[in-house]
Amino acid sequence: MARPPRAVFVTLLASTMCLGLAGGASAVPVSAPAVLTPATPEGAAPTTAGVQRALAAVLADPSLGKHRGVYVYDVDRGKVVFSTGAATTYTPASTLKLLTTVSALSALGPEHRFTTKVVSGGKGSIVLVGGGDPLLTAKPSDGYPTRATLSALAASTAKALKAQGVTSVTLGYDASLFTGPAGNAKWESNYLPEGIAARTSALWVDEGRIAKGMSKRSDSPSQAAAVAFSKLLVANGIKVAGGAKPKTAPAGAEALAKVASPTVGQIVEYVNLHSDNDGAEVLLRHVGLATKNGGSYVGGVTGLEETLTKLGLNVGKAQIYDGSGLTRTNKVPLDLLAGAVRVAASKDHPELRHLLTGLPIAGFTGSLEDRFGSGSAGAGTGLVRAKTGTLTGVHSLAGMVRTRSGTLLAFAVASDSVPVAKTLDARAALDRAAAALANCGC
Repeated sequence: MARPPRAVFVTLLASTMCLGLAGGASAVPVSAPAVLTPATPEGAAPTTAGVQRALAAVLADPSLGKHRGVYVYDVDRGKVVFSTGAATTYTPASTLKLLTTVSALSALGPEHRFTTKVVSGGKGSIVLVGGGDPLLTAKPSDGYPTRATLSALAASTAKALKAQGVTSVTLGYDASLFTGPAGNAKWESNYLPEGIAARTSALWVDEGRIAKGMSKRSDSPSQAAAVAFSKLLVANGIKVAGGAKPKTAPAGAEALAKVASPTVGQIVEYVNLHSDNDGAEVLLRHVGLATKNGGSYVGGVTGLEETLTKLGLNVGKAQIYDGSGLTRTNKVPLDLLAGAVRVAASKDHPELRHLLTGLPIAGFTGSLEDRFGSGSAGAGTGLVRAKTGTLTGVHSLAGMVRTRSGTLLAFAVASDSVPVAKTLDARAALDRAAAALANCGC
């Protein structure tokens, strides 16, 4: 059966996803993602033998190393279709973000927003209070979702102060919402100094980057945000005396001004589409807070595991230490990765649908924009939606496809034993596996 051209897929997929376009165009927001599980199963049911035949060539590819596995679940009929190598756990790399983001959607709700505010700190004093907005920027920027900005907060704050006859203040900043270490002890030692990851903070701007577009990160993101805010206040006619200093906001203090983040649903879409490590770590802390386990790494992981369990997912074999998948010590079974997609597609959990709408589309968006472009993998272009995972020697792909007969499959495929010299070959093999599922009569 012939597939329609790529342009047709763009039109079709834009109706159910936030579709990021090449060349810097903004993504298209979707306010009510479609329910992807039909009332009754569509088409002929895929068989274990059929899926095994479709994946046989990929599973025999030596580039995947010795520890490789595949797990395929029929979402329409609620059963496992095929699995191999799935009895053990894998280093998931960034596919772990599926667990973090589905937990955030469940624990917080897709419409929840995070507030950055300025409160009165006493006579002539104000406090900038971080609410854990992972996408807060200094100034307006293009793209989806529309972000809260320090510039808007400064303008509103200055207006409120002038209305009170105040033109000079001292400035404190409060990032106490999150607790515990700002960096993960299980990350590689170069991640923080090289800017591969940021020090997680409830108050930062541009994810702690010292200059927009630069990888270098501030050693104190909250202080850097406060300094930037101070300059913006001055530009709005408010003098700031003495520099910005840490200060706990008084309980019940009056809010002079505030800005709200995009919704959790929109943030989840962004994090998964762009594989945003820093955003994922912030969401992990929020899961900890929402489940009353605290805003630390430990609290976040505990909250994540509790939330996944409530969703009916078995975390018994998993070892999870962060929210982004940066640490190699994470170990996760493939059925858990595919399970996040499975529950998000379930008619019982429409609140989780943003997990699906943010998945990169093969050949078009996010971390899959430059994949599925050649050979048999090309048959998956526009049909596969999946989260990627990549570390040296580690490659994974987890997401969903519809077969030729119309059945919705959730899948996870991974290897954490790839020889470095075979990196591109292994990545292509995973693409071929997903494409084979999408084009399977099975």
